[in-house]
Amino acid sequence: MLKPPWLRVKAPQRARIGEVADLLLDLKLNTVCQEASCPNIGECFAAGTATFLIMGPGCTRACPYCDIDFDKSVRQLDPSEPERLGEAVARMGLGHVVITSVNRDDLADGGASQFVACIEQVRRRSPFTTIELLIPDFCGNWNALAAVMQAAPEVLNHNIETVPRLYKQARPQANYARSLELLQRVRSGWPRSYTKSGLMVGLGESNAEVVEVMADLRQHKVDIVTIGQYLSPGPKHLAVDRFVTPEQFELFRRQGEAELGFLQVVSSPLTRSSYHAGEVQRLMREHPR
Repeated sequence: MLKPPWLRVKAPQRARIGEVADLLLDLKLNTVCQEASCPNIGECFAAGTATFLIMGPGCTRACPYCDIDFDKSVRQLDPSEPERLGEAVARMGLGHVVITSVNRDDLADGGASQFVACIEQVRRRSPFTTIELLIPDFCGNWNALAAVMQAAPEVLNHNIETVPRLYKQARPQANYARSLELLQRVRSGWPRSYTKSGLMVGLGESNAEVVEVMADLRQHKVDIVTIGQYLSPGPKHLAVDRFVTPEQFELFRRQGEAELGFLQVVSSPLTRSSYHAGEVQRLMREHPR
């Protein structure tokens, strides 16, 4: 299926990308921008931002839409990773940082302790940087979730990814109700944090199903939603079922903000869960907690 013209991405600014890539290589850090073949890597690297991928690059789940390598082996955490991440945030001068991870179902706490250590290192070196975490579901380990939230990230993101009808196909090791429960637990237990979730379209869902997921997320007190076009990483991954038009993405945005009451819906063909994440600082000023 040929990509429509609205999915064409401008050529990245190679010089700035090189600076960020060299820093990441120097500190031996992974980014989801690189590992997941994000189409916005040029824009984000050129702006000096990146979404750090910890505990990777191998993931213990093999979701067929994702380009991150599968590795189900038991691996020890790298105790130096949080310090290296903190140094990268300081050297890049980031005002807002996004930290995510692969799924680490081989660990008893799913890697919660590593998230906490990363928060501590960022706060030590860059005390005015706001922190957004994009976490896995920790297999429903709510003690692990509590440990992460007690470290007080400003934003807690957990992606719902797709509509419940397609979970068996796209997220066979995940659970739709469990993801909703995670988001609601965060909002109820730590009300000062902003909650966020995201989903892909183009996997075979209908527009009505997308709106139903948005309604479920809002019912579970989610503040921010991102919606973007699914792009298949390769022939071994799920195929694209349809390309959603920019007009429909704008309709999702209006429905989410005007009708459902989200603080923000970022909805466009190239939107990804961390795209323009720094805008959350504006939301925090407009809707303080």
